[in-house]
Amino acid sequence: MQRKAWMIKLKPEKMSEYKELHANAWPAILKQITECGIRNYSIYLREPENLLVGIYEYHGTDFEADMARMAEDPETRRWWAVTDPCQQPLESAEPGEWWVPMEEVFHHA
Repeated sequence: MQRKAWMIKLKPEKMSEYKELHANAWPAILKQITECGIRNYSIYLREPENLLVGIYEYHGTDFEADMARMAEDPETRRWWAVTDPCQQPLESAEPGEWWVPMEEVFHHA
């Protein structure tokens, strides 16, 4: 199992929409997340900076392949078409990078 954490900004004018979408996440999206080996997935919001932090456990054996499979899923692509306009990359993101990975510096189980 690998723990993963990612960060992105939430556009202030999209805050209620984003919260509503995730309060009523589509069953097909939740199923796809699970089928791709992701467990214990949470997204946290830090205001007033409007930072989103996604944290989850990956329980698969080939992260890149599972993420590619997720990206090819038509329902996931439709979900991202709705959620992506709510987000904006961090200023430090590399060109083409969306959610940026975070380094784990401490964990206590």
